[in-house]
Amino acid sequence: MDEKVMVNDILAGVKSDLTAYQTAISECENMGLRQTFQQIRNNDESFQYELFKIAQSKGYYIPAQKATVTEINTVKSELQG
Repeated sequence: MDEKVMVNDILAGVKSDLTAYQTAISECENMGLRQTFQQIRNNDESFQYELFKIAQSKGYYIPAQKATVTEINTVKSELQG
């Protein structure tokens, strides 16, 4: 397995974990447990971003083209109306 595949696999796994943590946080009544989940989520988000930057610098990930001002305004308008 090459490095690109491993990096993309880890990024996909962390993305899935972040979704699960968000669900657990939103449904957690125990404040201590909730804070623990939030800490874990925050650490995973930082890890994911650092790995993303590495992947991007090595050409493993190419972000989508940036939205134009018109596209941004269209989305804003749709969400507000």
